[in-house]
Amino acid sequence: MSPIELGTYSVVAIIFLIYMGVYIPIALGVVSFVSIWLMRDNFELSMNLLKVAVSDSVMEYTFATVPLFTFMGLVVSKAGLGSDVYEVMSTGFRRVKGGIGMATVGANAVFAAVTGSSIASASVFSKVSVPQMMRNGYNPRFAVGVVAGSSVLGMIIPPSAMLIIYSFVAEQSVGDMFLAGVVPGIMLAFAYVVAIWVMGRLTPGFIGGRPADEYERMSWKEIASKTLPILSLITVVLGGIYTGWLTPVEAGATGSLVALIIALVRRQISLRGFWEALLETGHITASILFLITAASIYSRMLGLAGLPNELGDLLASSNAGFFTIMVLYVIMMLFLGTLLDTSSIILIVVPLFLPLVEPMGLSLVWFGIITVVGAEIGLLTPPLGISCFVIKATLNDDRISLKDVFLGALPFAGVMLIVLILLIRFPALSLAILN
Repeated sequence: MSPIELGTYSVVAIIFLIYMGVYIPIALGVVSFVSIWLMRDNFELSMNLLKVAVSDSVMEYTFATVPLFTFMGLVVSKAGLGSDVYEVMSTGFRRVKGGIGMATVGANAVFAAVTGSSIASASVFSKVSVPQMMRNGYNPRFAVGVVAGSSVLGMIIPPSAMLIIYSFVAEQSVGDMFLAGVVPGIMLAFAYVVAIWVMGRLTPGFIGGRPADEYERMSWKEIASKTLPILSLITVVLGGIYTGWLTPVEAGATGSLVALIIALVRRQISLRGFWEALLETGHITASILFLITAASIYSRMLGLAGLPNELGDLLASSNAGFFTIMVLYVIMMLFLGTLLDTSSIILIVVPLFLPLVEPMGLSLVWFGIITVVGAEIGLLTPPLGISCFVIKATLNDDRISLKDVFLGALPFAGVMLIVLILLIRFPALSLAILN
């Protein structure tokens, strides 16, 4: 069997194993290790490449961003800053049709700027936003759909775990990826608000609800007390990276310290809560390190098999240009999004397409934004739709089925696809801040 055939079968085997429930890094690592062994008939070579993959992952300085930003997000969540921002947003949109939905999008966008986790956003706003919308007569499908749709902002607006994983796979600067994610994240949040406004005009029955008149107008002092902590944290983290005063690692450390101080001042974190945040940070960091290590040996396996070069030759012989390659890429991500989670898609597909995109002179930072946005659509589509499952599990409400969550999220998946097309057509949108 030729290396090309082995490489092809390996990719298929990895996808099959992940779909069957095998832990992602184990599927990537074991299949890649065995494939290299079979290609070269050399067990020692496989072991050496595995050692190199592990050492490269552990010794990478920028990997320190993972535990630091993870810890910061967990502390912010425990400090209750998400619900505070939601209350402020709700008062601002209280008299608009679908206003609480718009407030959920806005609050999720702000919350995403410090947590970087779609799962955390889905969990927090399922508890805070959905009950409030249902008390105000909103359609349950819209209520859960807007939470599911806006939760994906956590993976696009920096700091984002997926942007960090992509930066390791594509060997790009974490800071550049963070800055490139700002404009697309704001674009998507704005597009969601516009979509809700349009749905309120064209399909008011889908939204339902009435203006949330029970919210009294907040004083400026109340607004400041609820928003200044999280805004100051965003300013320290993203402002430090943007101005060049802080590296991403230093920004993560500073942000963690500021978040901890805020939680202590607000008396929202106990010694037990602090210990739980540290333990969860360790678990998440270890799992991401395992992912990056497995992705490293997977990339080496693809290189030995010559699969990216073969794919490039195939597309070149068919005279495939930029448009064709991007259409194939997006279709592949949308298809895999119905089966796999975002990190799996990034780890499997990106090493295949990077050798095709780089010679075309395209920005790999822009390509990373396209990858994350495209893969994030999978969080809203069945059968996997992780955000939808998290919302259903968090609510534990028999009145709302998993089908309701998926159908409610469908319009927002469509909005994401439109934004993705715009980002592909106009790369400057992703690179505006960098340029």
